[in-house]
Amino acid sequence: MPVYRIPKKLIFPHSTSEKEDITVIGDDLRPNRLLLAYSCGFFPWPWDETSPLPWVSPATRLILLPQKLHIPRRTMRIIRQGKFTVTFDQSFDQVIQQCAKVPRRDQDGTWITSRIISAYIRLHEMGFAHSVETRFHGELVGGIYGISLGGAFFGESMFHLQSDASKVAMAHLIERLQRWNFDLLDAQITSTHMLQLGAHEVSRAEYLRMLDKALQKETHRGNWSKIADLQ
Repeated sequence: MPVYRIPKKLIFPHSTSEKEDITVIGDDLRPNRLLLAYSCGFFPWPWDETSPLPWVSPATRLILLPQKLHIPRRTMRIIRQGKFTVTFDQSFDQVIQQCAKVPRRDQDGTWITSRIISAYIRLHEMGFAHSVETRFHGELVGGIYGISLGGAFFGESMFHLQSDASKVAMAHLIERLQRWNFDLLDAQITSTHMLQLGAHEVSRAEYLRMLDKALQKETHRGNWSKIADLQ
């Protein structure tokens, strides 16, 4: 797997031809570096709080085309029952902090370090990072957060404290992306839940072609709790 060090100037290595995952190392989490990384197909994936920060561009990517969303019957039934209240961008800080508590498979600790939390809260304040919250009787029980650029949404993490809470949040998020004519939701790595919703894997080269097209669209920047019902 190729590993590079990120130079101080704002660039990321060209990565369309590699057949392996690409990792670059650099500790700069300023907003312009983060947004550039996503637009180039990279995302930060820390090992821990103290190690140098890796940024990864996987050889294969899991994506979901919003217009091809498939909501499983059980999830649809729960949505129709109105068990959970769903909101956008009302509790971003709480959502990312809860996601940080989710154990990482086959590894100690969490990749959502304190530096990651601070950096993404800053992006949220700038209108690029967003959360979807599910509540049960007013209590936060599930949620998702990610980055929105152009017609692409980059899903970062989700959590649930009650069964199906994060699934309902994801379904509402994708339906919102449908309404706004987003091109893709980048789920980054393969998960059974996302496959059930209609996601599929693509090569890095295909992903970057799709991403380039999606980034031509205007970014829905701002607090989505205030613009979530706009067409």
